[in-house]
Amino acid sequence: MFKERIKHMDKHLMIPFLILALFSIVMVYSASSYMGLKDYNNPQFYLVRQTAYVIGGLLFAFVGAFFPFRLLKKKKVVILGILLTIVLLLILLIFGREINGAKSWIELPFFNVQPAEIAKATCIWYLAYILSKKQKVIADDFLNSIMAPSLLIGLVVALILIQPDTGAAVVIVAISAIMIFASGVSAKVGLMLSAMGTVLVAGVLELVRHFGPHLPFLRGYQYQRFLAFWDPFALADGAGLQLVQSYYALSRGGLFGVGIGNSVQKTGYLPEPYTDFILSITGEELGLVGILFVLGLFTFMISRIYLIGIRSKKSFESLMCIGIATMFFIQALINIGGVIGLMPISGMTFPLLSYGGSSMLILSGSIGLVANISARDSIERSKAQVNK
Repeated sequence: MFKERIKHMDKHLMIPFLILALFSIVMVYSASSYMGLKDYNNPQFYLVRQTAYVIGGLLFAFVGAFFPFRLLKKKKVVILGILLTIVLLLILLIFGREINGAKSWIELPFFNVQPAEIAKATCIWYLAYILSKKQKVIADDFLNSIMAPSLLIGLVVALILIQPDTGAAVVIVAISAIMIFASGVSAKVGLMLSAMGTVLVAGVLELVRHFGPHLPFLRGYQYQRFLAFWDPFALADGAGLQLVQSYYALSRGGLFGVGIGNSVQKTGYLPEPYTDFILSITGEELGLVGILFVLGLFTFMISRIYLIGIRSKKSFESLMCIGIATMFFIQALINIGGVIGLMPISGMTFPLLSYGGSSMLILSGSIGLVANISARDSIERSKAQVNK
């Protein structure tokens, strides 16, 4: 069974994943060497950790590729997964480490856990389970069908917003919307909800623009991020610093870049060069060509996940793939939008490229699950052809 699963593993999925994961070691080392030397007197400080995260991610991908899917479909296991996620989010609010005004990490002796990353995967799992059960009735009884899952996802999102981690909350809401649309909702309902969502986003932006400092749900630093988004150069010494320095990095890189390790912006000018703004450093050192290489691989990988989901004849597996692909897509979209000034900066990292343990492990494990689905579907198709 092991050899057969390896034989049918989707190479078009795994090769881009492996390239991006290994490339992250190179870029994190390049982007973090100055900060490692400055803060820890060790330019390899983040290199060692990112290498460990990538190795751990590959192990998670391996486990995901051979994980028995029947366990993921058991009601008690799904409920346990959701309850553990909610407990982790509650523990975070009480004991979490606060950085830049947000509690996002639970500190452990050798590793910091980011529950919001776990929540993304758990919500995809839960929605794939519950929506696959309701797929036959959701078109006829939409509101009743999504009421319970919406309340549960709403609770998770609320706990994440309290941290606050707006970026992660937006990702979960977007994933949920796409998965609900993909589960059998009529085109009329889908268009209506899309229009409502667009109006809601536009309305919130206008509220922030006119009443930002007085809105109870908006913290001071969050309002500053909106101001920096609207006019970064006016706040170049404060809230607009990251975006302005990102522009400098991208413009300095030009077409072919200044070469690996030769970035100037990473030497104290651009904050978080190895996490939120690693794409800016990639553009400075490898130019537009380097960024297109990364985005090309990434787009191909996401397209492959969507294709595997569309091809799958099992609703649970199909929805899992669609949810995972959407998670990658939305996270990348938010990160790119922040880096080039099309969206307010949210603190969202670029999937598989940025420094980070929880993100690398969860995303890699998700890729493993998709490879699992693809391999099993391929084996079933091969057996069907033989039986003919």
